[in-house]
Amino acid sequence: MPRKKETLTLSVPVGTKAALDAIAHRLKIFWGKNPSPSGLVGAIAQGELEVGQPFALSAAQVLALRQAIRDLVDAGHLEEAKSVITLLIEKGNLESPLRQDLMQQVSQPMEGWRIQLDQLIEQQQPFHLLYRNSQEQVLEYTVRYAEILFYEKRYYLQIWCDETEDSQDLPELQHNRCFRLDRIQSIFPISGEWRGRFDTIDVQLHLTGWLVRAYEPKPDDISNELIGELRQVTRRVVNPFWLIREVFRYGEDCVIVSPEIVRDRFKQKLRSLCEYYDL
Repeated sequence: MPRKKETLTLSVPVGTKAALDAIAHRLKIFWGKNPSPSGLVGAIAQGELEVGQPFALSAAQVLALRQAIRDLVDAGHLEEAKSVITLLIEKGNLESPLRQDLMQQVSQPMEGWRIQLDQLIEQQQPFHLLYRNSQEQVLEYTVRYAEILFYEKRYYLQIWCDETEDSQDLPELQHNRCFRLDRIQSIFPISGEWRGRFDTIDVQLHLTGWLVRAYEPKPDDISNELIGELRQVTRRVVNPFWLIREVFRYGEDCVIVSPEIVRDRFKQKLRSLCEYYDL
């Protein structure tokens, strides 16, 4: 028995039917061999097609999704990360450099190392690490201790390794290294002793102004005292790079008091900035 149909007569501007034919053809909606505007209207009415303004992401949503991609990759959820990257590429209205970077990222193999690293750390198992740095150099390290630590916006692999030749860190901390998880090339267990700790250096900070009350204690703070109008904090530091970035953010309300070697490292950064800005 033939299915009952309703007749709908439309008056449309010149060229509209051709445009509807093109849309139906693109969406593979046909009547026989010809594109079907009637079928297109029916699909819209039945909710099979979305209509209205194109779906787009705001700048804040793009920023949030980029953070989600980093978190997913660091946690080893690679397929989910690729799905978010694809969403950004299709709907993010991105500037060309970021769009190209995401397209390159999704087209390359993505390895998830978090699960394997967690297992090796739990088993206190030394391992060999192959790493590609930001300059596209592939470097090898023998890891005797490691932790997954959160710095600023993402998780990093912090290690103690045998190799010190290419380190530019303080002499006391040259065995400590910090790596992005998504730049790891390979990991495999080796025999040997698990060290059980990082090298550390104790740094004393003086906080003044608004920071005296606003400062939030960090896990590595070993003392935190209010002395008159200032707050004195002593922190056990594994990686001075992150400490110096933090002090820069606090500006004149945070001063590195000791040791002198860390003060000097911060002074060098300040001198370079002053030269760049002709101060």
